[in-house]
Amino acid sequence: MKGRKGLLRFLPLSAMLLFLAGCGEDRLTALDPYGPQAQWIFDNMILSLYVMALVIIVVFTLFFIAVVKFRRKPGDDEIPKQVEGSKTLELTWTIIPIILLVILAVPTIAGTYYLAEEAPEAAGSSGEEEGEEAEEAAAEEGEDAVVIDVTGHQYWWQFDYPEGFTAGNEVYIPVDEKVWFNVTGNDVIHSFWVPALGGKIDTIPGVENSLWLQADEPGVYKGKCAELCGPSHALMDFKVVALERDEYDAWVDSMSQEEEAPEENSVAAEGRQVFEDQGCIGCHAVEGQGSAQGPALTNFADREYIAGVIDFNNENLEEWIRDPQSFKQGNNMQPYPDMSDEDMEAIIEYLNTLSVEDEE
Repeated sequence: MKGRKGLLRFLPLSAMLLFLAGCGEDRLTALDPYGPQAQWIFDNMILSLYVMALVIIVVFTLFFIAVVKFRRKPGDDEIPKQVEGSKTLELTWTIIPIILLVILAVPTIAGTYYLAEEAPEAAGSSGEEEGEEAEEAAAEEGEDAVVIDVTGHQYWWQFDYPEGFTAGNEVYIPVDEKVWFNVTGNDVIHSFWVPALGGKIDTIPGVENSLWLQADEPGVYKGKCAELCGPSHALMDFKVVALERDEYDAWVDSMSQEEEAPEENSVAAEGRQVFEDQGCIGCHAVEGQGSAQGPALTNFADREYIAGVIDFNNENLEEWIRDPQSFKQGNNMQPYPDMSDEDMEAIIEYLNTLSVEDEE
């Protein structure tokens, strides 16, 4: 009875764990794939689950049959038949596991090559033996291939596009196309992961890894750092925005334009001057001007979140500028607690003009 009562005490905890297991955000789970790579991972998870379930069912069925059928009964002193050295049993429990391992190994090995596919341009450059036609075909395919350089920082993401501009914490890609990411780290090891689109890959300082992702539907997919990298690791989020090809090309064109100065004598113009006077442009580039020590702000006003995790509104923006450590412990953003209200109002007005959506 004591044992039964002890087990009953764990029922509420078990029910809560079962309930929480169903929680999750849309487009932030590997169990709801939106791309071919994520679908491959999901299918293999299900295959592994079926194999494991089959093994568990067979083992427990044999176990309970043995316990019930061959348990010792009163007055029964007969020694059961001994099976030690049985060739049939030896072959059975050797061949069956081999078959199960082959079932898991074949798609795993095939998938390893599938996931390691290189960008078309790289494949064409190394395929001299394939002939000129193959090289030309690869080169043509490579012309439209999107290859984005990704750098992980504590605690934000930098995305460098081949067109020469940089984006921070939000990466735009064309839908229904493979996009290649060359990833590295700036300070410590991070891990680049978009669960709904594919697997994760480490970003290591001094090392360049690569992977491709593809989104089958337009929309916003949430990404996470999957490697413990410091006190604000859990807040190192980013977004992948998948657009139709024409919309993506328009976005790239807008991001590549030179900055349009705010109207003279406007509050935004005053904010642009504060942006320079306070040294913000030394860390945050705007349309190619400035440094990339911090996230680029070219399309800052188009973002849904400040610093990847804070709801975008003027009140939160002011609090972030005055005390960023209260939101993201350990980040490198310089605080401005003594900035005057006039300068704060002006710089917020200027930051709210940094949008490329109206230009598309």
